[in-house]
Amino acid sequence: MTRADTAPLHRLLRSELSCLLSRPRTLVLLGVLALLPVAIGIGVASAGAPSGTLGDPGPGLIAAVTANGLMLPIVSLAVALTLLLPLAVCVAAADALAGEASSGTLRMLLLAPVGRLRLVAVKALGVLALAIIGVLLIAAVGWLAGTLVVGDEGRLLTLSGSAIDAGDVWGRVWLAVGWTVLQLAAVGAIALAVSALTDRPLVVIATVLGGAIVFGVLLAIPSLGWLHPLLLTSAWPSLADLLRDPIPTENLTHGAFVAVYYLVLGLAVAVTGTLRREV
Repeated sequence: MTRADTAPLHRLLRSELSCLLSRPRTLVLLGVLALLPVAIGIGVASAGAPSGTLGDPGPGLIAAVTANGLMLPIVSLAVALTLLLPLAVCVAAADALAGEASSGTLRMLLLAPVGRLRLVAVKALGVLALAIIGVLLIAAVGWLAGTLVVGDEGRLLTLSGSAIDAGDVWGRVWLAVGWTVLQLAAVGAIALAVSALTDRPLVVIATVLGGAIVFGVLLAIPSLGWLHPLLLTSAWPSLADLLRDPIPTENLTHGAFVAVYYLVLGLAVAVTGTLRREV
């Protein structure tokens, strides 16, 4: 195969994104992600703060939004990271390879002058693009909903009790966006690896989300504390640390390193599975 016979990467990526974003299920998932901050904001503003422990990605963390609407973007990301965002990434990864195999189009892609490594790269970039879009959508809608529905005073009252100005909040929101995208990239890589080994998209979704549930069960067993630092989901609650002052960085840094490990492992398995897949 000559270089002239190879389709340009940008054209392949544009086609992948067009196909991904035109799927009804993708649009429905993005719509649900956009509605999440609005639902949290309206619920907190109208019903008051639920009880709970501040700093946890549940009712307690949501309750903190009543102190200031500027919290809503990070709180929404913390809540969505528990299920909705991983689900969106899993669906995209399942469609990327297993879905193509199920519909019979993967065989044509493998026979086309694209190259299997380039195919995996395009599929991985498509999954990453959806993760970025979903995270940015939640952050943007969360900021608007926090300002318009909950209200803000131009400053954020942190979980530590101190106040920071809106400029510092912006920096924390961007940090939350980047950290969340990294976690989702790891989830997407693992899902893409499973997608490369099966022809059934539902197997991908069930395997990855089931694995996340198992991780949650393992995290709840104190005697397995030695295993907890190796689990991808162990650092996800630490996203709430961005609402503290000063920011405790130990868990966030560890979570980033663990995500990179799963990202590399998942991509390696996805590439190997695609290279060995029979046409």
